[in-house]
Amino acid sequence: MVKIGITEKKDENFSEWYTQTVLKAELIDYSQVKGFIILREYGFSIWENIQAVLDKKFKKDGTKNAYFPLLIPESLLNREADHFKGFTPEVFWVTKTGNNDIENKLAIRPTSETIINYMYSKWINSYRDLPILINQWANVLRWEMRTRLFLRTSEFLWQEGHTAHATKKEANEEALQMLDIYHEFVEDIAAVSVVKGIKSENEKFAGAITT
Repeated sequence: MVKIGITEKKDENFSEWYTQTVLKAELIDYSQVKGFIILREYGFSIWENIQAVLDKKFKKDGTKNAYFPLLIPESLLNREADHFKGFTPEVFWVTKTGNNDIENKLAIRPTSETIINYMYSKWINSYRDLPILINQWANVLRWEMRTRLFLRTSEFLWQEGHTAHATKKEANEEALQMLDIYHEFVEDIAAVSVVKGIKSENEKFAGAITT
């Protein structure tokens, strides 16, 4: 198979130029399932470096890594209906095991708030159990009608921190400290200029109080 160069110009057809660039650089490729991509060696090494830098910064703060299940019962998601409704159109469901129907169908992780919040309610019995500083490196699945290599796909690698504190002041301080870590990473490591601030209601993550 003859390899060809990039045929589009960035300033004339940015979308096609971008697609050809990431494919030609062998960062990524299409899979056999629409919306799901393959991270090739160079592409995955970008993620590995992101993990290495951020993981070190998180742990300096006292954060520890944990892992929560990929499958989440519908009954558990329904406990946080306001949070979950933002993801409803995008959720992948597991409804069978072999030829047998599953009575309580299972969502393939659209996010982990519901299961993490449920577990925190079991683990926290008093202020002595606080603070809890947990981070998770995982993957997330959400159905996307319009996809873009790297930028918007139905499965993506993910990092999410979830903390619990004795006071609102401590929680806010932790949130702002994490914001500083993200800001430093994006500007100093990824070389992308950003502006820190509070998102509008329309921009907030589904179910979020402050983002």
